[in-house]
Amino acid sequence: MTITATATPGKSLISPKDHTLVLIDFQSQMAFATKSIATEVLRSNAALVANAAASFGVSTILTTVAEKSFSGPMFNEITDAFPGQPLLDRTSMNTWEDAAVIEEVNRIGKERIIFAGLWTSVCIVGPVASAIDQGFDVYFIADACGDISAEAHERAVQRMIQLGAKPMTSLQYMLELQRDWARAETYDSTTGIARQWGGAYGLGITYAKTMFGASEGGH
Repeated sequence: MTITATATPGKSLISPKDHTLVLIDFQSQMAFATKSIATEVLRSNAALVANAAASFGVSTILTTVAEKSFSGPMFNEITDAFPGQPLLDRTSMNTWEDAAVIEEVNRIGKERIIFAGLWTSVCIVGPVASAIDQGFDVYFIADACGDISAEAHERAVQRMIQLGAKPMTSLQYMLELQRDWARAETYDSTTGIARQWGGAYGLGITYAKTMFGASEGGH
């Protein structure tokens, strides 16, 4: 049997309109105890994901736990990307057990869901396992999650992969949304987000554009 290749993306690759992004408990109290990733790196990765989602018009749910009474506000890098969007505050550790969050998931109506947040072993494993159980196609952004130790984070990642969830990274998330530098309508925002939040990659973009006026969309 002869296989014929076509210039089309694989079905497992994400696009801006095929998923819901759920950002969970990026809050001060949760971040204080996070040791699997440096706080400044976590904040940059969360900012990159949030700003990419906002730029591409991804359906996004923002949820917190005990915001007023214990855990504190969500990172401003995230809320600034979604001005005026309400935060769904919970008492449950498992986001998937919160009726308001599930109502929003059902209102949006996407079968593919991508999670990121704190902590990996509790607040990410819980909804990932629950969503998979109910037939959703689930991804998680591993470097936009963190836990109280590297061990806790890694065991949680392994568990989610064993359950069938697909791991991603923050930069991978944004670049998979862009996927072609010839997509001019999002080129400037994608490279701009990378320059601000993309670490060494962002420095490389700044250098290339400043020194040579380079553009990835040119051939």
